[in-house]
Amino acid sequence: MKKIVLISDTHTMHEDIILPKGDILIHAGDFTGRGHKYEVSDFFGWLERQSKDFEHIIFIAGNHDLSFEAKPDWISILLSELPDNIYYLEDQEIVIDGIKFYGSPWQPEFHNWAFNLPRGTELVEKWKLIPDDTDILITHGPPKYMCDFTLRDQLNVGCKDLLDRVDIVKPKIHVFGHIHEGYGITSANGIDFINASICTVGYRPINDPIIIEYKLN
Repeated sequence: MKKIVLISDTHTMHEDIILPKGDILIHAGDFTGRGHKYEVSDFFGWLERQSKDFEHIIFIAGNHDLSFEAKPDWISILLSELPDNIYYLEDQEIVIDGIKFYGSPWQPEFHNWAFNLPRGTELVEKWKLIPDDTDILITHGPPKYMCDFTLRDQLNVGCKDLLDRVDIVKPKIHVFGHIHEGYGITSANGIDFINASICTVGYRPINDPIIIEYKLN
């Protein structure tokens, strides 16, 4: 059994989080405000401190983490300085203790932010990259109808094409964030969909990290 701690959308306020103990920590993106180098460096310093308490840390970027798309060269330098038990996934997979994780930062186009693609063909191609045998899927944005309802627009804004792919892959867990007010867990077709946003819609970092117990095969 592995205890996995899930967080997302900390928006530079990671120091305000009280993390429960666990084996694996996952961050589903939006750890900065606008991806400035000092924000990334501060977050990476925090990750390094957490790496002493967790066996493994996995994270992806979100739409606020602009430099991860715009300035990959210096991001690569910063990533190379992280401890070996911290993994950044960008359309990539990693297997830990027999669990296959896959992470992707993309989401339907939303203003002029990072990792945005138009709904339809371009996003479909990204979602096709998700391996069929993924156990835990990490995306920044939610699939349609799963913890994706916005208070301002009164709409479900998640990606239908992502939902279609998830219905085929059937990961045991799909963790994401992006829609702060969607914080929580819902289940459908044997999949637990988890919006792990720490910040509320008003950008207050008061939502608790979500803990799951993952049974190893």
